[in-house]
Amino acid sequence: MFDGMDTNDPHAHPVLSIRNLRKSYFGNVVLENVSFDVHAGEVVALAGENGAGKSTLSGIVAGSVTPDAGGEMRLMGRGYQPGSPKEAMDAGIAMIHQELRNLPDLSIAENVFAGHVPMRMGLIDRRAMSAMATAQLQRLGLDVSVDRPMRTLRIAAQQQVEIAKALVRESRLLILDEPTAALGAAEVERLFECIRELKKSGVAFIYISHRLDEISQVADKVVVLRDGKMVAKHDDPSVSSKTLIAEMVGRTVDRLFPEMPPPGDRTVLEIVGLSSPDRTFTDVSFSVREGEIFGIAGIVGAGRTELVRAIAGADPISAGSIRVENRDIRVKRPLDAIDAGIVFIPEDRKSQGIVLSQSIADNMVYANLDSLFKRGWINPKRVHALTRDSIRRLAIKGQPDQSTKSLSGGNQQKVVIAKWISRNPRIIILDEPTRGIDVGARAAIYEVIKGLIAEKVAIIVVSSDLPEVLGLSHRVLVLNRGVSKGVLSREEATDLRVMELATI
Repeated sequence: MFDGMDTNDPHAHPVLSIRNLRKSYFGNVVLENVSFDVHAGEVVALAGENGAGKSTLSGIVAGSVTPDAGGEMRLMGRGYQPGSPKEAMDAGIAMIHQELRNLPDLSIAENVFAGHVPMRMGLIDRRAMSAMATAQLQRLGLDVSVDRPMRTLRIAAQQQVEIAKALVRESRLLILDEPTAALGAAEVERLFECIRELKKSGVAFIYISHRLDEISQVADKVVVLRDGKMVAKHDDPSVSSKTLIAEMVGRTVDRLFPEMPPPGDRTVLEIVGLSSPDRTFTDVSFSVREGEIFGIAGIVGAGRTELVRAIAGADPISAGSIRVENRDIRVKRPLDAIDAGIVFIPEDRKSQGIVLSQSIADNMVYANLDSLFKRGWINPKRVHALTRDSIRRLAIKGQPDQSTKSLSGGNQQKVVIAKWISRNPRIIILDEPTRGIDVGARAAIYEVIKGLIAEKVAIIVVSSDLPEVLGLSHRVLVLNRGVSKGVLSREEATDLRVMELATI
């Protein structure tokens, strides 16, 4: 497959060459015949919907996923087939995950050298460890004491520590998976500056991101995946977002947010004077009508998530009342809210929304035990019927017995939504419903939301993505440091007006 390549001169080859990689799960092909090269000092961006094969491909390169037979990889011209992430790291390839995998109670230096501490005379050489960790962090523009605990750093700085960890191992290739998902604009620019500096020294990158506007800023080439296949390869990173979207989803996406039907007149939920014990939110009041999408906006720290968690019974309430369909309810635990017809889709789907080690069917059971558990038994036929119906209704790419861990982020999110809407709730709270999800999966989830409000379900949407809040909501509540600054109609809720209320 690599005919004509001179394996005696490592400088004659790309850092990484991929040819005809293939991977299947449960008979479903998730990656097929993918081929491309990554050269020294080059950033190759991977674009594609959730489920397109990006995570599978990066997992194969990073040693956490074993490919099917038939494909081949070469690292610096030599055959490369890692059996584990450690083998990949030892070979010079490191992956920086979206969910950072650090050791929060250890120091920065200890995190940088986790698993391969320098030794001197049988003891850990802490002086060398500190000196080398400091040198790598300064190289990345992070000027902090390496004796600080990891937990004291902001997310952006923790990410730089993860990169430093790879650099002390002299990694030739870094795989960055959604590296800007939790970063602000200034932190994103700092990361891009780090990438540019490392490129000068020959470090290569595979860059995975759903933020298409970033690609032209940081990438040298773009590889587009769809349904596990490579459908396009661009040597010009300035390719338009419209072109990339069309290639990613196989069609043009002219309108991301669907036209939402108007809400009904009947009030389903009333929140009156709600406050939290720690004053994260204070004296908040609003109402939501049937078939309405009610958005909650505000900057980080405004109390948005804390407010909806309290309504859902996940966090305590110190004052105020909750009424569902003109009936006062006491919400002291999530089950109280569920019994009243309120379900909550949390922002962190992996740790709070689903059990990754369990199947789609098992996750459906956990949210519906009261209807599936009869006379001491759970009927497998009923479970599979419910799961198959949910898979069909939300177009989930998976089988009932398939582990949710093997699903893409977008399909995992659909499973979280599916297990709760199968209870036919009156009120659904969606906290960051499309975080880490590509444009195609986002559009699909928006269509699900549209279908729910057509059935007169009331929906509360919390999102850090202001265009998402404005594009979906009939009305928007703006929080500023836990205080309500007012409820805006769809016409009033411009990005400028919302940000004025959220920041002043």
